[in-house]
Amino acid sequence: MPKTPDYFAGKSIIITGAASGIGRATALIFAREGANVVCTDINEQGARDTAAAVNAAGSQALALKTDVTSRAQVDDMARRAIAAFGTVQFLFNSAGAAIRRAKFLEIDDALIGKTFALNVNGTFYAMQAVLPHMLANKHGVIVNMASMAHRRGGPGSSIHYAAAKGAVVSMTMGVAREFASQGIRALSISPGPIKTPFQDAAQSSPELIQRFLEDVPMKRFGAPEEIGELVLFMCSDACAFMTADTVYVNGGGGWR
Repeated sequence: MPKTPDYFAGKSIIITGAASGIGRATALIFAREGANVVCTDINEQGARDTAAAVNAAGSQALALKTDVTSRAQVDDMARRAIAAFGTVQFLFNSAGAAIRRAKFLEIDDALIGKTFALNVNGTFYAMQAVLPHMLANKHGVIVNMASMAHRRGGPGSSIHYAAAKGAVVSMTMGVAREFASQGIRALSISPGPIKTPFQDAAQSSPELIQRFLEDVPMKRFGAPEEIGELVLFMCSDACAFMTADTVYVNGGGGWR
């Protein structure tokens, strides 16, 4: 929670991947705090549904269909968000997925290309699109979605995804340190298993899901809202000295 009451009221956040899961949960948490929310996703109807829920909570929302693997679409998203709300103080790059599970020798050019396009390029494009505006205002917080996979390496199922999320962690650190003196903070979140549509998108087998669960001492998956509350804290004035880090949220597991 922020130190200042109504800290988020009237401020604006762009959330990619807002149609479901962590993105949607975070949108509703920011709406609860009175923020304007730009809900972007390649799933246009999902983005619209999230925006409707934000409006129902009493905040203002803008729904935009955006393919984050397209620089042109991401640039247009940033322009429309700024035009709608005047300023954008926060960016949460939630869009990402493993595309599908694969053993290392089964990873082909198409899979690794799509995985990096979505997870790395999408994050890169959004940061480049929004940073000039934030720098002009001498304030901005960027939160990027990483993963515990970058610490584990993803052997046997998702080395391509782990490598992409490792790139996100490194890129976040670099941006944070390059612009720290100019009012910008950048952080990433490395979750363990979270109960979201991500599992379906990655075609996780019941056996793999059970293996994930057995590795969590709390014996449960995280909830999207638990990540969303962390995004809120990171963007708030309660942790103004925090930047360049990745925060692990994993129920005590994910290290082996």
